[in-house]
Amino acid sequence: MTQPPHTPGTVTPAETRSGLLAWRNAVFAIFFVSGLTLATWMSRIPAVRDGLDLTTAQVGLVIFGLSGGSVLGLIAAVGLLARLGTRRAMTLSVGVSTVGLITAGVGASLIPTAGLVFAGLALMGFGMGALDVMMNVEGAAAERAVGKTLMPLMHACFSLGTVIGALIGAGASFVELPVFWHLAVIAVLVLVTAVAAVRTIPQREHDAEPETDAPGAATSSASVAGNWRERLRANLAVWGDVTVLLIGVIVLGMTFAEGSANDWLALAAVDGHAMSNTEGAIVFGVFVTAMTVGRVFGGPVLDRFGRVPVLRVCAVLGVVGLLLFILAPNQPVLYTGTVLWGLGASLGFPVGMSAAADDTRNAAARVSAVAMIGYFAFLVGPPVLGLLGESWGILNALYLILVLMILAGLAAPAARERGTARAGRG
Repeated sequence: MTQPPHTPGTVTPAETRSGLLAWRNAVFAIFFVSGLTLATWMSRIPAVRDGLDLTTAQVGLVIFGLSGGSVLGLIAAVGLLARLGTRRAMTLSVGVSTVGLITAGVGASLIPTAGLVFAGLALMGFGMGALDVMMNVEGAAAERAVGKTLMPLMHACFSLGTVIGALIGAGASFVELPVFWHLAVIAVLVLVTAVAAVRTIPQREHDAEPETDAPGAATSSASVAGNWRERLRANLAVWGDVTVLLIGVIVLGMTFAEGSANDWLALAAVDGHAMSNTEGAIVFGVFVTAMTVGRVFGGPVLDRFGRVPVLRVCAVLGVVGLLLFILAPNQPVLYTGTVLWGLGASLGFPVGMSAAADDTRNAAARVSAVAMIGYFAFLVGPPVLGLLGESWGILNALYLILVLMILAGLAAPAARERGTARAGRG
């Protein structure tokens, strides 16, 4: 893969092996804690539903807080990166998400109130949405420096975090640990880990705002205003790029398949297949384990066969897995479908992020735009599936995902690698 040009004065960790490894490992850690945060909440949804005595539709509306906050975080991410730099912006984002997680725990256990849970999820979503853009931009930069596909492995760290979170959640459910204490302990762990990790992430010149308190501040201020106008125009221009929009369709379909499992898989297993809350958490754990496996092995597979055919196979696996899960006459078929569903959804988001970041001139804006399209699934998915599930049953509501998975498979050519990128891979 062609290395990005070196800018004088820019920190380039790829210049030393130890610096590159530290940078890569820090991004791995951020992906991991992001997944751990999400799964900690998702694994306790049945308990929260029971504790607050919510209907299926009401659960969807509460989860909408997470979705809406995520979209706002995606919008704010580029500005936060520019103003604060990568390290401080990431730390702020993780801090907001952990405060939100604790707040949701308070609303679920200490002061049982659906509105407080909604507010906590909105904060959690904002922090996680902003962090999503930041860690994907950093991941794409490290991927280019290394010269081989790393994004699926980075997202595998996210999935590993969800596996650990699901296992801890199943254990917490089994011992009937109050939701607040579960969420609060994980929140503290996530924040401490993230603060330690971001210290080894480099600060690059394009991350920071120019200083305005030095001599010549008036000129600098005018320059800053001009830079912000140019940045705004560049950010809006990516929405006119057909390739970006088609990559967004891929991410939309695959994210809907992944996000729907995060939101509804445990409840679908409980309400649709008569499982216990603990068994529902285990089914969710099987799904995220399959996601992790798909992402761990996804990098070499993508380097061998290319993005387009792999995405098409993923779409087929996802459709077959969903059908098996929905129609499962017994638990073995249900678990088989869950595994295929997880494998099918595993590579769509990381491949979409890599494809969006192929154009390094405006990578943050392109990644933000594609992520925003994908997060539209998180925004509309919970309430739509909740309303459909209330009327037709949660299992029947999952058929909506099939259509989007098919569209993602059809849009796969938009993610094709640039010739220079493929040529540089061994």
